[in-house]
Amino acid sequence: MIRLPDLCRRLGKDESGLALLEFAFSLPIFLTMALTGAELTNYITTRMRVSQVALQLADNAARIGSGAPIASKTITEADINDLLTGAGLQASELDLYRKGRVIISSLEPDTAAGHTGKFMIRWQRCRGSAAHPSGYGVAGANNLTGIGPGNKAVPPPNGVAMFAEVFYTYQPLIKTSLSPSTTMTETASMMVRDRRDTSDDTKLANGSNNPNPQHPNGIYKVAGVTASTC
Repeated sequence: MIRLPDLCRRLGKDESGLALLEFAFSLPIFLTMALTGAELTNYITTRMRVSQVALQLADNAARIGSGAPIASKTITEADINDLLTGAGLQASELDLYRKGRVIISSLEPDTAAGHTGKFMIRWQRCRGSAAHPSGYGVAGANNLTGIGPGNKAVPPPNGVAMFAEVFYTYQPLIKTSLSPSTTMTETASMMVRDRRDTSDDTKLANGSNNPNPQHPNGIYKVAGVTASTC
């Protein structure tokens, strides 16, 4: 018969199964680290792609327009719709317009009396199912010192700046608590390089409202094309 003290000494010296026991203790730690690393990598990659969409959208918005080389370029509702469609294609499997929202704003000099040196959001177009308004104002907002974080985005003298906002709801790979946030907001701005036709025909020569304007706020209408209004 084995005495209890002897049994305790034998158990104390027995190292069989030690590796398995250590693995069982360390597995949750390594698994948590691996899953957190995978989640953070996916989050950073997604955020970078959303940022690239915002930058490309602003850049393309500053380039759109048609007309003779020496003439002011005109933009149409079809041009803007193509611009927004391109942003969705660039986002690809992010499913941007189901999980987010894109807002493009045209920032132009404010010509109202007493608003010298200030700016206004001349027009704004949106696409996406997310109910997220612009964080910097709506179409018609005036007397602005700028737009964007710190109001640093401003148009050139007598020119136009395009400002893009992209909102996206991040879908975690594993668990929400492992990602920094589930909401992403990225912005970008670009100056329009060419001269842009910003003429407006909402008013007639006598000052009365035009019942059928063809290029309100500088955007030309196209038959059969619906504006992506906000």
